Amino acid sequence: MPTACASSTAPNHPMPENTPPDADRPLRTALLRGWRRRCPNCGSGPLLKGYLQVRDQCPVCGEELFHHRADDGPAYLTILIVGHVVAPALMFAFVKFRPDPLILATLFAIGCVVLSLYLLPRMKGMIVGIQWAKRMHGFGRDAA
Repeated sequence: MPTACASSTAPNHPMPENTPPDADRPLRTALLRGWRRRCPNCGSGPLLKGYLQVRDQCPVCGEELFHHRADDGPAYLTILIVGHVVAPALMFAFVKFRPDPLILATLFAIGCVVLSLYLLPRMKGMIVGIQWAKRMHGFGRDAA
């Protein structure tokens, strides 16, 4: 059964203890905690175990996280962001500096991979945070 975070983490907890179970959860806080790959409920516990696998529950506050349905959303968002960042940079570098095409392709391929690997777990955390804040896919049910 998920429990509220300890009072020692009260500044990180999004809602006071006497908040009704159907009250709105702060989306911005959940998004920021997801970006940091932290539990959307308490902000202290790690959200992921390994690179992309979401924990079944938060080790700090006990919030159940297995309800998430991130699926392909984080990958689509990562591709969208990387494409919109890299494509204009590639055009700018090609027009402004005219480097050798092999050097240009190598640098931007490495840049795409690095940026994708950086963004993918953060996008997954944000998707799980959105689902938690909007009480989607079982995040809104109480065991009471």
